Amino acid sequence: MGGMREKVLEVVDIWKAYGSLQVLKGVSFDVRESEIKVIFGPSGAGKSTLLRCINMLTPPDRGEVFLRGESVTRARDVHKMRARIGMVFQHFNLFNHLTALDNVAIALRVVKKLPKAEARRRALEALRRVRMEEWASHYPAQLSGGQKQRVAIARAIAMEPDIILFDEPTSALDPELIDEVLQVMLDLARDGTTMLVVTHELDFARAVADEMMFLDSGVIVERGSPEQMLTSPKSERVKAFLRKIERLELRRRERLARPGV
Repeated sequence: MGGMREKVLEVVDIWKAYGSLQVLKGVSFDVRESEIKVIFGPSGAGKSTLLRCINMLTPPDRGEVFLRGESVTRARDVHKMRARIGMVFQHFNLFNHLTALDNVAIALRVVKKLPKAEARRRALEALRRVRMEEWASHYPAQLSGGQKQRVAIARAIAMEPDIILFDEPTSALDPELIDEVLQVMLDLARDGTTMLVVTHELDFARAVADEMMFLDSGVIVERGSPEQMLTSPKSERVKAFLRKIERLELRRRERLARPGV
């Protein structure tokens, strides 16, 4: 089935260095219509840089990125291409002086040039999809981290992008707020949203990923189904990393179980 679906994103031999530090070393993969791919790996592996190269926030040194067959890396109008790639960051990146509704509506007005009423309607619909419509008139300072991230996701989906990139969307959240964000992402996955997700939330990956890719030192060390990657990885690097994540997860659960913590 997957083979018949159109390629939405194609990443071909992406290299990126910062000075003498080679962060990405020839990364290639593709994401098809309604597919969810999860990238995981240690800190400093190049995961955020890879996402930034895909939407040209950080142009790669070599290689090319295609969106539905069109080159993103060589696009004349990179802003136009970027409008078709949703991005959800670790730290929300909301405008503090705008309400939740206006944070979602602003790109619809500025980038898509929608009339105010239509932008507002689409923004409200996006907030409804992430269960935040009741908070539409609240400012970021009045929202929890989980609520801010849900507004950020609403902002991405309101643009109706071809694909949404998620850069560790739960890593800046308090443990008890993580599930509300993952639930929204699960809903999007069930709705057929094409997603590329950098995350260490392995239960989420197990539930929704079509493929998992382990990135370490700028290369994809191993890739496979969640079942294969999480239960019988071939690489020692992946095995060691999973053990570490399991220990952290155990500690997190113990903390949450302790009353008054």
